[in-house]
Amino acid sequence: MLRSHVLVALICCSVAGSQANRVYIHPFHLFAVENVSCETLQSSADKPFETIPVGSLDIEVLTPDSRDLSLLDTQKQNMTERTAVLSGLLNPLGLRMYHALSRKQNNTNTLLSAVNTFGSLVAFYLGASKKTARSYQEFLGLSSGTDREDCVSLVDGHKILSTLQGINSLVDDGPRDEITTQVWAFPRSDAQLSRDFIQGTQDFSDQSFNRGVDFSKPEEAETLVNSFVQKTSDGKVNNVFKGLHQSNNLLFLSSFSFKGNWLTAFQPDKTSMEEFHVDETTKVMTSVMTRTTHYHYLNDKVNRCTVVKLSLSKKSYMLLILPHKGNTLDHVESKLLTNLMHGWHRNLQEGLLELSLPKFSLSSVIDIRDLLITMNPPLEPTLIGSQAEFSRISDIKPFSIDKAINNVMFEMSGDGAEPQDMVPEPGIALKLSINRPFFFSVIEEYYGSILLLGKIINPTI
Repeated sequence: MLRSHVLVALICCSVAGSQANRVYIHPFHLFAVENVSCETLQSSADKPFETIPVGSLDIEVLTPDSRDLSLLDTQKQNMTERTAVLSGLLNPLGLRMYHALSRKQNNTNTLLSAVNTFGSLVAFYLGASKKTARSYQEFLGLSSGTDREDCVSLVDGHKILSTLQGINSLVDDGPRDEITTQVWAFPRSDAQLSRDFIQGTQDFSDQSFNRGVDFSKPEEAETLVNSFVQKTSDGKVNNVFKGLHQSNNLLFLSSFSFKGNWLTAFQPDKTSMEEFHVDETTKVMTSVMTRTTHYHYLNDKVNRCTVVKLSLSKKSYMLLILPHKGNTLDHVESKLLTNLMHGWHRNLQEGLLELSLPKFSLSSVIDIRDLLITMNPPLEPTLIGSQAEFSRISDIKPFSIDKAINNVMFEMSGDGAEPQDMVPEPGIALKLSINRPFFFSVIEEYYGSILLLGKIINPTI
C-alpha cells in the first residue's frame, strides 16, 4: 500500500522552470549510504551505535545545542543534483499531505510546510529499526526499488536533511525573506540519545534543543516543556504539548517560520478596508492592498479559477489561486496535484492587473500522527505508532515517539516605509479582487521547491 502512494506521487512529480529538462536520476542513488548493501530486516541485532547523555531541561539555560559545523559541511557535496531530485519527491508528497490536512480543516484557515514535515519524518528515520526504516523509505520515495522482501538498502538521512536545509537557505534573503527553523527533542531524563538522531535535529535547523525531562509528574513536565519552548522561540510557539503521561519516552517539535514584508513584496499603490466574503452569508472587513502592474497570471476556464504569480523576492514567489464565482475552493484544491507544478506554471502569461489582495499572516500546529491517520490510517502505526520500532534512537528499549508536532508560521508584516507614488502603467488593467476564500503556496524560484501550502478562509483570523 505504501508503494502505491509513492507511485502516485512520482507520476504527478514535475520540476518547474529551468530544471524541467534534467536527466532523471533515481533518488536512492543520490542519497544512499556509503558502501550500500541490502541489509537483512530480521538480523538478530542492530549494528552498534553511539549514544550520548542529554542535559536536563533547565528553564534558565536557553542556549541552543552546540554543533560541529564540519559535520554539516561534509553533507554539501552534490547539493545541486540532490536539491533538484529531492524537490521532485517533496512537492507531490507535500501536496498529498496538504490535501489531507485541508479536508480535515474544511472551513478554517490551513497552513502546511512540506519541508518541515518531510524533515521531521527523516529525523525519525535516523532512529528507526531496519524494518521501520524500510517503511519510511517507501513512504518518502527513497527506496532502491530493487530490494528483496527480506532486506533493505538504506539511505543517508543526514544528506536528505542537509539538502532540505539547503533549500531553506536558498530562499533566506535577509530583510526581504527570512526563514527560521528550530527543533526541540525532549527524551525521558534517564535516556541517552543516539549521536545520529541528535545530529539529525541539527542538520535541518538553525537551532536545536535536546533536553531530558522527568515525566513522573506529567502536569509539571507539561508546564516546564511548554515554558521552555515559548522562551526559546521568542514567544512565537506556545502550549503545543498537551496530555503528557508519565510513560512518555520522547516529545518532538519542529518549527518553520517564513517572515516577509508586504510593502517590499507587493509595493501597494494603496491600502484600504474592504469586504471579504467568507461564505455566502458571512462578510468581514479586512485591510486590502491594491497595486496595478504587470503580473504573470492565468484565467483557467476549464478548472474555473484564476492563478496569479506574486514575486516575494528574487528567490521565491507566491502562487495565488482564486476560484471563479460559483466555484468552490474544494474543487480547485482537487486539481492541485496535477496542475500546481505543471499546467498552471507553464501557462502563466504576463498582463496588466489591478490586483487587490488582503493582508494576511497565518500559523498552524500540526500533529504528525493525526496527519498520517488522515492521509491513510495504516500509515500511522507503521511509521510512528504501535508497529514502529525506534531501536536506534536511544539506549532504552523499547522506545517510542509519543508526541510529534510541526509548528508553521507565515508572517508578512506591513512595517516599513509608506507606499511611494508610482508612475501609472500604460494600458487598461484587468481588475482582480481576492475577496473570497483562496489557496496560496510559497515556492523557491530555482528548483521549484514548495515551501508552504495554505488556504485563507477568513483573513482576519
